[in-house]
Amino acid sequence: MGPGNRPLDIEWLEDFVTLAETGSFSRAAEARTIAQPAFSRHIRALEEWVGADLVDRGAHPATLTAAGKRFLPLTEDVLARLIAARIKARMAHDQSVASLRFAATHALSLGYFPQWLGRIEAQGALGPIEMMSDSTLGCEELMLQRRAQFLMCYAHDAVPNRLDEAGVAWVKLEDDLLAPVSAVDARGAPRFRLDEGASLPLLAYSDASGVGRIMRGRLRAVSAKDAPFHTVFTGHHALVLKSLALEGRGLAWLPKRLIADELASGRLAVTGDEAWQLPLEIRLYRQPVVMSDAAEALWTTVNA
Repeated sequence: MGPGNRPLDIEWLEDFVTLAETGSFSRAAEARTIAQPAFSRHIRALEEWVGADLVDRGAHPATLTAAGKRFLPLTEDVLARLIAARIKARMAHDQSVASLRFAATHALSLGYFPQWLGRIEAQGALGPIEMMSDSTLGCEELMLQRRAQFLMCYAHDAVPNRLDEAGVAWVKLEDDLLAPVSAVDARGAPRFRLDEGASLPLLAYSDASGVGRIMRGRLRAVSAKDAPFHTVFTGHHALVLKSLALEGRGLAWLPKRLIADELASGRLAVTGDEAWQLPLEIRLYRQPVVMSDAAEALWTTVNA
């Protein structure tokens, strides 16, 4: 409240800052998308609220009075604090709606995350949870934009991802193994064999896939020009590659956790020797900033 118990309109402060930046009532009114007479009334109302002239209207361009020059930085600080307060309030609201926000790659969101979450929940209630599923590249974006508190993905020490390069903290949840697999023939043997020497149809990962990034980084033969493969399909979703492999469309490198049932039933078979297989880690990355109490408690639990 100002002199005479008159209320203050935040728009007057924003108008005043715009006028100070432009030095022109007409240009400031245009920038604020209001008519100039209404804009002038706002500035006059602000001056009445302050109890002093803030603008020298006789000068061209319009300049601030001594009172206006003193008032301007304080006004800018107030507006910045209000914006920051609004952002923090919205963040608090988002955290109350979903106290835990996970990003997880497609394969892990379906084949691993639910069971892992069940084990964590057995140690205590976690509250509301939101889970976003995407490619590794998309999940990394969610983390870098701070739209997710945690990222669950496959990783390998020798092939750092963008979070590794940024020094983001992580914890290993479990190990896995990336293995070349094929549908089987009538005898139950792999339809496509790595020891045949012939060019084999490859079900490949796209650049958005973290598993594909690891595979290309560690298995040079797969990406070399003289490799015994010809790509017949490319995608970032391991589950799609798994479906195509089951149909006999080609050879695919898949995490063993994802195909445990198919290997056990004999619908898929590992082909080639162990030199073609790659160790993987299932990791959980966290935001580098202080998170909600629920998120920090979860991080403490998984590190115990």
